[in-house]
Amino acid sequence: MPEGRFPRSVYGRGREPDPRFSLANERTFLAWIRTSLALLAVGVALEVLELPIRGDFRVASAVVFLVLGLLAPVHAWLNWSRIERALREDRPLPAPALSGVLAVGIVVGGLLIFAGLFL
Repeated sequence: MPEGRFPRSVYGRGREPDPRFSLANERTFLAWIRTSLALLAVGVALEVLELPIRGDFRVASAVVFLVLGLLAPVHAWLNWSRIERALREDRPLPAPALSGVLAVGIVVGGLLIFAGLFL
């Protein structure tokens, strides 16, 4: 392993995979980072903008989106490192770690906004 590559828990294993696969894995990581920024923006916008959403539902949905926005980079890092290790060790790719939690959270946040608009 070349010196200075971080994290050692990933780059200290196996052999160097085809760069196309590593770069695709990195693009997926960056897509989750962009998703995180969007979720954080939604959470902040719900609090900053004067939207016609009932207050308690607005606050609850903002909290849901902010928590999801903080969870998405954790998901991105876990998936990136697990997939990169699998590529380096010629193992099958693992299932996503937290995608289900994020999907359910987005549905819950959306339902809270919907309920706040119509109740």
